[in-house]
Amino acid sequence: MTLHWADSRLEVHRYVVGPMDNNVFVIRCTETGDAVLIDAANEHEMLLEVCETLGVRKVLETHGHWDHIQAVPAIRDAGYEVGITAADAKMLPSYDFVIEDESVIEVGQLRIHTHLTPGHTPGSMAYSIEGAPLVFSGDTLFPGGPGATQFEDGDFAAIMESLENRFFRVFDADTVVLPGHGLDTTIGNESPHLDEWAARGW
Repeated sequence: MTLHWADSRLEVHRYVVGPMDNNVFVIRCTETGDAVLIDAANEHEMLLEVCETLGVRKVLETHGHWDHIQAVPAIRDAGYEVGITAADAKMLPSYDFVIEDESVIEVGQLRIHTHLTPGHTPGSMAYSIEGAPLVFSGDTLFPGGPGATQFEDGDFAAIMESLENRFFRVFDADTVVLPGHGLDTTIGNESPHLDEWAARGW
């Protein structure tokens, strides 16, 4: 079963793909059948089947790192629009629209809110669903700490600010965090450790 979370209005499906075990999520409005896919990471043939089966209309990227975008060309060739932030757009071979901070993307009757969370990359973006206790964090927040910043365009100070101001001060403690790799966590599990992460420096 790929169904990962659901309520009366929506379904979240999860797929683990590629050599880096990337999480790919589909957010689907159960009333209309419309859906979006978060991160066209890899295994494009399987993802294209998912798009067709679940009613995906577009793809929202969390950031531009190679392991999150391998399926983008094939997805676009099949007619699906792919969105990315302006700051990470240069990392993609191609894209269709730019995702702005603090905007709303309508998916059927659902409203997906965007949250710019720089640090892992300059244009990392998280997504939340209005009325649901969920946030899709990409590689910004994992169980046990922030995503890596020890590479070109990574910024540890920026990711720590993103965690404090764009996650821990915005979302309730019981909000489920769905990261770009690995298992879910919650805001309440992670937020008490912010100072500890700052002290260790990664």
